[in-house]
Amino acid sequence: MSIITKEYMTEKFENVFGQAPDVISKSPGRINIIGEHTDYNDGFVLPAAIDKYSYVAAGKRSDDEIHLFSELYQEELHFKLTEIQPQGHSWVNYILGVVHHIQHKGFQLGGFNMFIDGDVPLGAGVSSSASLECAVGIALDKMFGLGLSQWDITTIAQSAEHSFAGVKCGIMDQFASVFSKENKVARLDCRSLEFKYFPLELGEYTLLLLNTNVKHSLASSAYNERREACEKAVEIIQKDFKDVKSLRDVNGLMLREYLYFDYPELHVKANYVYEENQRVEAVCEALEKGNLERAGQLIYQSHEGLRDAYEVSCAELDFLVDEVKQYPEVLGARMMGGGFGGCTLNLVKKSFVPELIAKIKPAYESQFGLELTSIEVVPSEGGHIL
Repeated sequence: MSIITKEYMTEKFENVFGQAPDVISKSPGRINIIGEHTDYNDGFVLPAAIDKYSYVAAGKRSDDEIHLFSELYQEELHFKLTEIQPQGHSWVNYILGVVHHIQHKGFQLGGFNMFIDGDVPLGAGVSSSASLECAVGIALDKMFGLGLSQWDITTIAQSAEHSFAGVKCGIMDQFASVFSKENKVARLDCRSLEFKYFPLELGEYTLLLLNTNVKHSLASSAYNERREACEKAVEIIQKDFKDVKSLRDVNGLMLREYLYFDYPELHVKANYVYEENQRVEAVCEALEKGNLERAGQLIYQSHEGLRDAYEVSCAELDFLVDEVKQYPEVLGARMMGGGFGGCTLNLVKKSFVPELIAKIKPAYESQFGLELTSIEVVPSEGGHIL
């Protein structure tokens, strides 16, 4: 794919709509360094934006229609502002949902044309949908002078994902797309929404995503089962500890006393969440000290927890993590995202990346008969107007 620039977006918009755009925005996909399945337990996550973006060019119309064109799908669709509804499983839901929730908050929008493009990989677990929703929010806010805050754009985008795309995601993806800073990670408290930036100074190392190119059908049912297990564990402990509202509030002693003997399966799942929250804190400390080796060890530990205790990994992900362990140039690796497919995140020496891919790609492809794709990512700035 060619590099997407302001000039490219302007030209494409003019070709489709015969006018110049009023505004062009971009918003990034994201990775999560550590803190998996902690978000819906009111815990901590550690996301960073990546240098892959959704781009939106928009221009006002004189009527109350919105005309949307997707470069990826080569499709133009038209809607009336007064008749915005979800459209099956279509790409337009990410845009229509944002429009609906902006209007629902009482803001006035006029008709507009919009051209959409981007280079965020789809289906790789790097939140292409959140990046598009946030890019749309940022563009409409600027074009219509709405005065939305960064949190407004974040929550509007999350609401769009819930009600129009039908995915009950936490706040992390949209937060990362809007709030991220270059060469930093943000530790987000998923309960209070307080956040703090930590340095991600990688020096001779880089972050490499290895995409299994698989998504097992278990993903959504297992996700719901894990949520239920966590809620059940909280219910049991709550009977004696009224101030325990989520797994965020428990300690190891409570888990042992209330779950270990009577509910061993719940203990294993809840204890993973408890330990993962501690790993987030430990990685932040390691990054502040510039100790990448320690951060890498914790990332490996996170994968072991997701594989053995939380049981949301799969053979393809485990293979990739196990394979890289033999190379001292790789400091850490883990599955990233909900599980049962998607990418592994690898902290690897920059100079070793070509050699690693040359070794691991044929091994993976012969084992699973699937293509292995790699994406090198750079921690980048959140969404903004070009």
